[in-house]
Amino acid sequence: MTDAAFGARPFTVGAVSYHAQNPLLIAELGTSHGGDWGKARELVDAAAEAGAACVKVQIVYADEILHPKTGAVFLTGREFQLYDVFKRLEVEPAFYARLMEYARAKGLLFLATPFGPKSAAELRALRPDFVKVASPELNYMALTGELASWGIPVVLSSGVATLGDIEAALSGFRREAVCLLHCVTAYPAPEEAYNLALLPLLSGIFGVAAGVSDHSLDPLLVPLLALSCGAAVIEKHFCLAHDGGGLDDPIALTPADFLRMSRALSGAKEKASAEIVREVEGLFGRERLRAVLGDGVKRLAEAERGNYERTNRSLHAVRAIEKGELFTAENVAALRTEKVLRPGLGPSWYAAVLGRRARAAIAEGEGIRFEDV
Repeated sequence: MTDAAFGARPFTVGAVSYHAQNPLLIAELGTSHGGDWGKARELVDAAAEAGAACVKVQIVYADEILHPKTGAVFLTGREFQLYDVFKRLEVEPAFYARLMEYARAKGLLFLATPFGPKSAAELRALRPDFVKVASPELNYMALTGELASWGIPVVLSSGVATLGDIEAALSGFRREAVCLLHCVTAYPAPEEAYNLALLPLLSGIFGVAAGVSDHSLDPLLVPLLALSCGAAVIEKHFCLAHDGGGLDDPIALTPADFLRMSRALSGAKEKASAEIVREVEGLFGRERLRAVLGDGVKRLAEAERGNYERTNRSLHAVRAIEKGELFTAENVAALRTEKVLRPGLGPSWYAAVLGRRARAAIAEGEGIRFEDV
C-alpha cells in the first residue's frame, strides 16, 4: 500500500512521518481520569501496553465551553448537566504537566485539546508534541488562529462540519503541518455513518493529511477501513472499563479491545488496500462494508445533523443584556449552544457585534442573532 495510491499526505510530528504504512494511533483519554492522578497514570500505562503511540487529554474549564444555563445534555446514553460535570473536571495545570512527563517517560507522544484562551495559554506553556482542535471548536476562529500561531503540528476534527467550515478553519495553518480527522459527532456513532471514502478526497481537496476520529463501538471495522483509505492518524476513546465513570467511557475501547485494534492495524499496514477490504468483508460482510465506506460525498451524517449549529460555537449572552446595552467582551462569548438554548451568530461575527447596542433584551445564556443587534 502506498500513500500515492490514495493521494494521501503524511503527517509529521517531530522527526516521525505518519501515513498508511505507519499510522499514528491515539488513545483519547479525554477527561476519563476524573482529575485523579492515580487513575491518570493507570490510563497511560494501559494505553502504552495496548499499543497506543500517543495519549490525548482535554484541558477543561467549563466557562470556556458552555453557559451554566445550557441544561441537560444526552451523551453516551446518559443525561448530564454538562456544565456542572465540566466544572468538576477542572484541574490545575501542574496535573497535565505531570501527566505529559509521565507519558513521555513511557515513550508516548502527548496531545491535548484546549477550548479557549485560558486552556490554550496553559497548554502552550506545557509545549506538547502537537495540539488538537475538537469538532465543536472548528468554527472558533479566535482559538484556531491562536493555535496556528504556535507553529506546531495540529489535528483538526471535522465532525458536524461542511466543506466550507473546514476550509475556513484551515485558514492560517501550514497545510503540511495539519491532519484533518474525519469523524461523526454522535456518541456512539453508527459505523455505517462514517463514509470513509471521503478520506482521500479530503486530503486531496485541502492538501493535508487525513485520518479518522472514531466514536463508533467496534474496535476493527472503522479503523481497518480507514487504513485502507490511507488514514495517517487513527484516534479512539480509551478507558479502563465502560463503567469507569468518565463521560466517554461507555463508548470507549477497553485496554483489551484497543490492543485487539492496534494488533489488527499493525498486521494490515503493509497490505494492499484491496486486501484489507477483502479481509474486512470476510469479517463483517459486503453490505456492511459498503455502507461504512459510503459514496465519498461530503455531507452531514444523519446521526449528527441535529447537532449542527448546536455543538458548534456561536455568540451567546454571558449574562442578561438589556435593550440598548452595548455588547462587550464582558457580556458576549463564543460558546457551544447544545440543546436548550437558541444558537446565535457564528464566532466570526464577534468583532462586528462588539460596540453595537442590543435592539431588544436578551436573556442570560441565549444566542445573539442578527435581529438582536
